[in-house]
Amino acid sequence: MGYTRKLAIRNYVVEGFLLLASLLILLPLVILILGSFKTSAEVLSFSLSLPDKWQFSNYVRVFEEGGLSRAFLNSIWITGISSIINIVASSAASFILARRDTKLSNTIYMYFFMGLIAPMSIITTIRVVQGLGFYGSISSVILIYAALNTAFSVFLYSGFIKTIPKALDEVAFLEGASVFGVFFRIVTPLILPVNATVAIMVFMSVWNDITIPVYFLTNSSTWTMPLSIYNFYGKYSRDWNLIFANLVLTSLPVFILYLFGQKYIVSGLTAGAVKG
Repeated sequence: MGYTRKLAIRNYVVEGFLLLASLLILLPLVILILGSFKTSAEVLSFSLSLPDKWQFSNYVRVFEEGGLSRAFLNSIWITGISSIINIVASSAASFILARRDTKLSNTIYMYFFMGLIAPMSIITTIRVVQGLGFYGSISSVILIYAALNTAFSVFLYSGFIKTIPKALDEVAFLEGASVFGVFFRIVTPLILPVNATVAIMVFMSVWNDITIPVYFLTNSSTWTMPLSIYNFYGKYSRDWNLIFANLVLTSLPVFILYLFGQKYIVSGLTAGAVKG
């Protein structure tokens, strides 16, 4: 058996294994979607069978009784603002860190890098936010999310900016451009792929998170979509069809975003990890 044939057989085996693994992941998702259209009695079987009658009213009931409209607006507001803050702050910091080859800049970069490893301390963060006087507000959650995702964003931005020739900066400086001018006019247009990657990754991370809102959003009017599931489950713990419908509505924005933005995730991660 030649090497080419062995390589082909190995590829077939790997592809078959990955196909089976993907099916294991997709089966619960299919059960979730089908169960959201079933009655409360049918859904208890947790099977792949089609509903006897498609109950589209489940989604209407969930949307009306679960307060999803307010939760959706809260999630959009929190994820959108935190993503913008993260992109602007991380890209600007990465530009300085990547261009200045000093001990201080290297130390600061390692400080950011430690954020990928060190876990967040909930109690300490709560004390800090309480001391600042905005505990329980949406502003506190936005700033926390922006800070939590800074380490990963700086890692991607720094790796990509290091691949941009410094000669572009020098030419701009010779023509009278300031540091801000170089960053916004030269660097910012070149890091658009990483901007898209960071925006998508931060959006998915913030949208799906439940830990931060549980501890820092004390008013139910400011709750996000994941928290609405938590609250809805407490009221309708026996109606799995309604819970499944709530889960589908909550995960739908992230699914659509990932479906249309997956190419930016792959390209941005590849570009940002070249020299990071």
